Amino acid sequence: MKLLLDFFPIALFFVAFKLWGIYVATAVAIVATIAQIAWLRYSTGKIEPMQWLSLGIIVLFGGATILAHDETFIKWKPTVLYWLMGAALAVGLLVFRKNLLRSLMGTQLELPDNAWRAMSWSWTGFFAVMGVLNLWVAYNFDTNTWVNFKLFGGLGLMAVFIVGQALYLGRYMKDTKGAEAGDS
Repeated sequence: MKLLLDFFPIALFFVAFKLWGIYVATAVAIVATIAQIAWLRYSTGKIEPMQWLSLGIIVLFGGATILAHDETFIKWKPTVLYWLMGAALAVGLLVFRKNLLRSLMGTQLELPDNAWRAMSWSWTGFFAVMGVLNLWVAYNFDTNTWVNFKLFGGLGLMAVFIVGQALYLGRYMKDTKGAEAGDS
């Protein structure tokens, strides 16, 4: 359910773009993200820092797109978000000596330090590449292609990356079935 809620503004942006164009789609994305944050606040009472950051970026870049009537701003939004997330992970590791992924996911996943470090650096690299790829598509193709890439290409690449992460991390997972069978 959370995954669907996370992609709700992107899906609405896509549909609105196909029906009414980039400026209406941008306004829809802003409203959908505000609604998403309001729903999360109401239902869980908690908003994660990255969700606040995403809201701020869509309001800033989306608002600039609408006010300046220039789609360049909204095309930069994914890149800025990717690079800020990657930078946060890198700064956490290098400056604060803290693995932010471990802080977020450590209760759900038990991994050795080197696996947490590898996962954090791989996400940092992924976000850097995705930011560059977004700009490449934005500046080398028409807006329709960029919107299609934003939904299908971006989500598809993320899905492939997550599967790759799962395969890599699988070697560190404990076999709970074997442990349960041995307990009988």
